[in-house]
Amino acid sequence: MPLGTLDSSPPPFFRQGPSALSKLVFFSTLAVLLMVGDARFRVTQPLRVLVASAIYPLQWLALQPVNWFHGSSQYFETVSSSQHKEAVAQYQLGLQSQRALQVEQLTLENVRLRALLDMRARISPPALAAQVLYDAADPYARKVIIDKGALAAVLAGAPVLDEAGILGQVTRVYPLVSEVTLVTDRNQVIPVLNVRTGARGLAFGESNSRSGALELRFMDANADMVAGDLLTTSGVDGVYPPGLPVARVLRIERRADSAFARIVCEPVAKMSSSLHVLVLHPQDGQVPKRPPETVTPAAVSRGVKP
Repeated sequence: MPLGTLDSSPPPFFRQGPSALSKLVFFSTLAVLLMVGDARFRVTQPLRVLVASAIYPLQWLALQPVNWFHGSSQYFETVSSSQHKEAVAQYQLGLQSQRALQVEQLTLENVRLRALLDMRARISPPALAAQVLYDAADPYARKVIIDKGALAAVLAGAPVLDEAGILGQVTRVYPLVSEVTLVTDRNQVIPVLNVRTGARGLAFGESNSRSGALELRFMDANADMVAGDLLTTSGVDGVYPPGLPVARVLRIERRADSAFARIVCEPVAKMSSSLHVLVLHPQDGQVPKRPPETVTPAAVSRGVKP
């Protein structure tokens, strides 16, 4: 038989239904219609819910080995981490017990020394619990809003602290809320004391509002200051009570062309995650006022006006 006479089409015996091209066009059109109908009218939503409900048990069974594996691994990790935390807690409890045994003796010595030196007792200002509502909507300042205001006897200038240390200071009081400027704000200044050396200084919020750090300025380049030193409130400003933690020295930059060292400090309070805070009454209301100045006869004779 010549090759040209061969028929490439299948015999009638194998022909069943429409051609492959017709099937392709039909199912493609059906798929497009279903997609459009599902997107516009959600016609397949009941079918999707039915299929999802039907195969959920199979999905649950397939995920059980994975869940068991993760659960067992997390169990062993939790046990080891819990043991580590327990050891750390036991160590800290031992330190606290040692300090607690010395409290009564130190308190008695403190009372006797103050009585001997005729010094007035330290001020313990009243405190008010408050909650941080939200950050102030100012990208160039570091401020938060608390849920206590003038109706709760909050005063402007009141110190604010969390469980770790000084957080900031109340700068604006409204009837129901108050605005607290954090110590890391570039306009905040707080007198501090180096616990290790007893040296006093001024901690400024860094000019870079995004850094979240403090800068100890006007300190001599050869000042006794090392990384890790704890800085607390000195109490000489009449606002912050003395002895409250403020920051830790992070790094020290001593330059030959400057008489002062650049000391960067990290605040101990949780500036971005504090939720519950304490608002103290300003200390200036409890400190005796400065007596009026008296003019001596010698000053009067020189023509100094009272």
